[in-house]
Amino acid sequence: MGTAAGSAFDTETLRRGVEGQTATALLSLYADDAEIHVIDHNSQPSRPTVLHGRDEIGRMLEDVYSRDMTHKLEECIVQGDRAAFSESCRYADGVRVLAESMITLRDGKIVEQTMIQAWDE
Repeated sequence: MGTAAGSAFDTETLRRGVEGQTATALLSLYADDAEIHVIDHNSQPSRPTVLHGRDEIGRMLEDVYSRDMTHKLEECIVQGDRAAFSESCRYADGVRVLAESMITLRDGKIVEQTMIQAWDE
């Protein structure tokens, strides 16, 4: 992984952010006006959870990174102003989560993200 040609998006920063213990590095990759659409069992495609701006995104990330779980960036592919990545997570009790994201970039920052996630029940 590394920086995509013609882009300031740094996949190593993404890896450190995803796999880190706090939300700080990951949040640094989002533009101030970024938006995330989260689709899962509770927020289905016709009514996704939508987070607007770094403040809302930061609160969500702080909540996630306050939990007793590990995160691993499985894959990341960058092509121009688009990227996709897979993240696997595991809670201390063994419950697993898998998230797939498609992102749009502007000036090397994430401006739009659609994340589909599923977890053990």
